[in-house]
Amino acid sequence: MVCKCAFRMTHQNEFGSSKLTAHILVIDDDAVQRRSLKAAIEGLGHVVHLADSDQAGLDVFRRHRHEIVAVLADLSAPERIGNGFLDALGDLHASVPVIVQTSEGATRRAIEAMRAGAFDFLVKPCSIERICGAIQSAVKFNSNGSLGRPGRRSRTGAVGFGDIVAASSAMARAVDLGRRAAHSVIPVMLEGESGVGKDMMARAIHTTSERSARPFVTINCAAVPPSLIEGVLFGHDPAGVPGEAQIPGKFAEAEGGTLFIEEISELPAHVQAKLLSVVHNGEVELPGGKRPRKINVRLVLATNKDLIEEVKAGRFREDLYYRLNVYPITIAALRRRKEDIPHLARAFVERFSAEQRLAKPLTIDAGALALLTVHDWPGNIRQLENTVYRAVVLAEGPVLGERDFPQIAAQKISDLAPAAAGGGRNRNEVVPATSAEVSGHIQPAPLPVESAASDRIATASEIAANVIISTDEAGNVRKLAEIEEELIRFALKFYRGQMSQVARKLGIGRSTLYRKLKDYGIDPDDPQKHAA
Repeated sequence: MVCKCAFRMTHQNEFGSSKLTAHILVIDDDAVQRRSLKAAIEGLGHVVHLADSDQAGLDVFRRHRHEIVAVLADLSAPERIGNGFLDALGDLHASVPVIVQTSEGATRRAIEAMRAGAFDFLVKPCSIERICGAIQSAVKFNSNGSLGRPGRRSRTGAVGFGDIVAASSAMARAVDLGRRAAHSVIPVMLEGESGVGKDMMARAIHTTSERSARPFVTINCAAVPPSLIEGVLFGHDPAGVPGEAQIPGKFAEAEGGTLFIEEISELPAHVQAKLLSVVHNGEVELPGGKRPRKINVRLVLATNKDLIEEVKAGRFREDLYYRLNVYPITIAALRRRKEDIPHLARAFVERFSAEQRLAKPLTIDAGALALLTVHDWPGNIRQLENTVYRAVVLAEGPVLGERDFPQIAAQKISDLAPAAAGGGRNRNEVVPATSAEVSGHIQPAPLPVESAASDRIATASEIAANVIISTDEAGNVRKLAEIEEELIRFALKFYRGQMSQVARKLGIGRSTLYRKLKDYGIDPDDPQKHAA
C-alpha cells in the first residue's frame, strides 16, 4: 500500500491542471544520463532520487521506501538482471513499479526482468518522452492500482488515443501520426496485419476530429459478397418492388462523419472504378439514374495486404491507390512491439474482471506477464485479448499465473521440441546451420525441453534466453554485424570458450574467429562482458 505522504504535493502544469507529485528513484551508472533524466522527470513535477549503482539504489530506497512510488533502473549490462537486484527491491516493497532499460537487441534480458517482477521495460535508445510516459504510467498504477484508461472504453463506445496502449516506440509513432491525421480531412490508410488494432485507431481518429459528433460508419469489404458490395456502399433501389423507398448506402449513412472501409484490397474491380469516381468528384451517383448527390465524408481505410503489390499484380487500380494512400499509418504486429504486451494484458485483466462482475478485480503475476511477452502472437492483439478473457473466466484464484495460460505455455514447449530432437523448427525461428531463410527469430542452438539434471520443463525465460532477435522494433532486419556478434558471444558461452569447437560449429576458421573477436572487442573468457 502506498503511503499518503508520497503524494502530499501537487504540481500545476502549464495548462493549469493539477497532478500528483511523486518520488522517483533513478538508477544509472552514466552521470550524463542521470542528469538528463533528473531534469526531464522534475519537469513533470516529480521529486527525483539518484543512484549510480544497484547497491546505492537499494540504500536510497531503504531510506525513502515510504515515499518512492516508481523506480527507473538501467539494466543494460547482462549480469545485472539476474544479480538479485529486482528481488531485493521487491523484498523491500513488493508493489513498487520498476521500469527497466535494456540495450537494443536485448529483449531476452527484458523478459527475464519481467519474470523478476519489472512493471515495464524500455529498449535503448529511447526518447526522454517515452521514458517520461512510462514513469507517468507507473505512477498512475501505484496510485490507482491499475493503468486506468488503456484498453477501456467509455459508456458511449467512443475511443480516444488515450485508450490505445502505446508503450512501444513503434506504437507511439503510429499514435502520433493518428493524432495529426485527426485534424485534417485527407484519406488515411491504416496498414497492418489482422488484429493489430486498426479499428481502434480509426475510431480514435474520428473521436478526436471535428466530426466526432457525426456518424462513424464501418464496412468490411471481405465480409460482403462481391455482388452486393456496390449497393451496400452507394445505395440501391429494391429490384422489382414498386413503391419501395431507396435503400441508402454507407456513404449516405456517414454523411458529415467518417466512413471506415476495412480490407479495401478486397473491393471488386468494378466497385473500385466507382469509388475512384466518388473520391475524385466528391459525389455519389444515385440509383435509377438520378442526379448525383454531393457528399461530405471523411475516408479512413484499412488493409492487411501490401497494396502496392496488389497494384503490381493487377488486382488493385493504381490510380485509386494513389488517391487513397495519401496518409499511410503502419501499425506494427504485436511481436514487433513487445513492450505493449504487459500493459495490454493488465488492461484486459482489469476490463474482463469488471465485465465478469468479480467482487475483486484479478491481477496477473510477473511469471504470466513474461510468458505472454515472450510469445509471438500471430493473431496479434485480438488473440491476446481472447487468451486473457479465457484465463479470467476460468481463473480459480485472485492472481493469474502461468498455469492459467496452459495453451501458450504448451505451445512454447512444443515449438522447441522439434529443434531439441533435430526434427524441425518453429515457423518463426531459423537454425542458421541448416537454412538461409530470414525470419522473426534465430535460434542458434537447441534448448532441451527437459533438463536431464533437474528433470523439469524449460521456463519461458530459458526459452527466451536462447533466442536472437533478427529484426528491430520497427520490423526491419538488423545489421548482419550485430547478429553475428551476438551469435559469436552465444557460441563462446555455449561451448565454454573451446575455440576449436566454436569455430567448427560457426563454420569458420580459427584465425577468422580470432580476428572477429578482436573486431568486436570480445573477451573469449567472458563473452557476455559489455555485450551489445
